[in-house]
Amino acid sequence: MLSLSDEELLAAHVAGDRDAFAEIVRRHRDRLWAVAMRTLHDREEAADALQDALLKAYRSAAGFRGEAAVTTWLHRIVVNACLDRVRRRQARPTVPLPGQGEPEGHARPEPASPVVDHDTHLVVRDALQQLPEEQRAALILVDVQGYSVAEVAVILGVAEGTVKSRCSRGRARLAVMLGHLRNPAGHGGVSDPSRAGLDQTGGRPV
Repeated sequence: MLSLSDEELLAAHVAGDRDAFAEIVRRHRDRLWAVAMRTLHDREEAADALQDALLKAYRSAAGFRGEAAVTTWLHRIVVNACLDRVRRRQARPTVPLPGQGEPEGHARPEPASPVVDHDTHLVVRDALQQLPEEQRAALILVDVQGYSVAEVAVILGVAEGTVKSRCSRGRARLAVMLGHLRNPAGHGGVSDPSRAGLDQTGGRPV
C-alpha cells in the first residue's frame, strides 16, 4: 500500500479498502494540521476543523474527479472547514466578563521595545489573525506553507490573479500593522515586518 499513489489509494478507499484512506491521512496530516493551526490559531478549533474536514473527505471521496492532486483537494476541504469556523466565530463576538477589563486607576503600560525573537513571532501571528479571512488563507498557503500561486488558486477555487491580489493586500496590511518592528539597518531590525516570525525549514516556509 505504501507504493500506491494518493489517487490509487483514494480509488481503493472508494472501492471499499478500509485502510486506504488512513494511509492518505498519514501522509498528509502534518501539513493539513499546520494549515488548520495557522488559520485558526487555536488547537481545539484546529483539531475540530481538521476532523470535520477529514470526515467530509472520507464521505465525499467518490466525488473526486482527479481535476487536481489529492493533496490539493484535501487542502481545499481543510481550508473551507477552517474559514467556516472563522465566520461562525466572527458572527458570535465575545463580550468581556465583569472584572476582565482594565483595572480602574491603572494606566495601560507602555509596550516594551520590540525584540526580534519568539515575541516577534507572536506579534506577527496575532497580526495575521486580524487579516480578512480570504487574505489570511492566501498568505498562509503561499508565504507560510510554500505553495505556488497556481496551487493556491486551485485550493481556494479562485483565479491566480485573485490569489496574487489577496496576498499583496494582506502583505500591505501586515506591513502597516507591523511597522513598529522595522528598526534602522544595522540595529537588528526586521527588514520586512510582513514576513517576520514566519518559520523557515530547508529554505521553504512551513
